[in-house]
Amino acid sequence: MSFENKVAIVTGGGRGIGKAIAEHLLKVGVNVVIAEIDSEAGKATETELSPLGNIRFIQTNISNEESVKTAIHQTIELFGRLDILVNNGAISNPENDPIEQLSLESWHKVLTVNLTGAFLCTKYAVPHLRKHQGTIINIASTRALMSEPNTEIYSTAKGGLVALTHALANSLGPDIRVNCVSPGWIVTSEYQASKLTEKDHQQHPVGRVGQPKDITAMVVYLASEEATFITGINVVVDGGMTHKMIYI
Repeated sequence: MSFENKVAIVTGGGRGIGKAIAEHLLKVGVNVVIAEIDSEAGKATETELSPLGNIRFIQTNISNEESVKTAIHQTIELFGRLDILVNNGAISNPENDPIEQLSLESWHKVLTVNLTGAFLCTKYAVPHLRKHQGTIINIASTRALMSEPNTEIYSTAKGGLVALTHALANSLGPDIRVNCVSPGWIVTSEYQASKLTEKDHQQHPVGRVGQPKDITAMVVYLASEEATFITGINVVVDGGMTHKMIYI
């Protein structure tokens, strides 16, 4: 895979899957901007990953149009181009209120970050991506396809990302490819890993809960020249869990 001189923006790149994506892109030679709202996490990640390559942190609120415009502008000022946009930034709704108690404020907040944020980043990245036949990769979730009770906002936002993906693929092709990755159960910290049980692993046909590298490998492949015939798809990376019939 040749990524020489290429530049990527990873939203929400200060922690979790976004941080892992930034790390993998650096390892294959991509220059990376982490667009992250949390300045402490962003700076820490920039420092930690800088030995691997050229990485810059730009504090960005993806739900704010001016903040997104500024981040894209600063990226071009720093690197002169943009080839890859990874729309990973997202928040959850920790209350998980039932629908009759769900506040409109919570609904708007999650949708604005998780879905409108991807729209805004795409809108302002497209003119630069088009110059280099770039690619957009949206990070959705298996929650776009299946749900637990009281997860309407998050599932709706992630389902919207899947729909946005195939719509953009048609609107922006052939200049820009747009794909989506839907992670399943991915453990992103040592603390989470320490809480796993054998039963958790056995729920997956592959025999284990997922790791960030399972997602980053797919993102890097979709961004590569080897994937130039792939656009508009949603790749589910979940260890087969969404295809396992479970009777209680």
